[in-house]
Amino acid sequence: MPTLRIVTRWMLAAAMVFIGALHFIAPKPFIAIVPRALPAPRALVLISGFFEILGGLGLLVPRVRRAAGIGLIALYAAVFPANITMAVRNMPIGGKHRPALLWLRLPFQPVLMAMAWWCSQDEE
Repeated sequence: MPTLRIVTRWMLAAAMVFIGALHFIAPKPFIAIVPRALPAPRALVLISGFFEILGGLGLLVPRVRRAAGIGLIALYAAVFPANITMAVRNMPIGGKHRPALLWLRLPFQPVLMAMAWWCSQDEE
């Protein structure tokens, strides 16, 4: 029977691959949240999407799992300014303005970081 860590690892990996793929399939919403001070928003979105996919898949490969976890933690830190931008600008999610949700998701970033670290550890 799979452990909680294995199930969580697969769920996080699937979520990262899905979200990463969306960066390529529908980049406009991601481009819109790139802070204005950063150059080349489209390139940054594609790069972050690539690393989301790579990190998600990496969690499933024992040989690179630890590196994938560290990479995802760095990625979550790197995209945090975009999440702040989205909250400050009160940008819509799914076509609807949900300011409370935008602000409530900011503290979830450290949870994702902890989850990536935990999922990157081998079973005890």
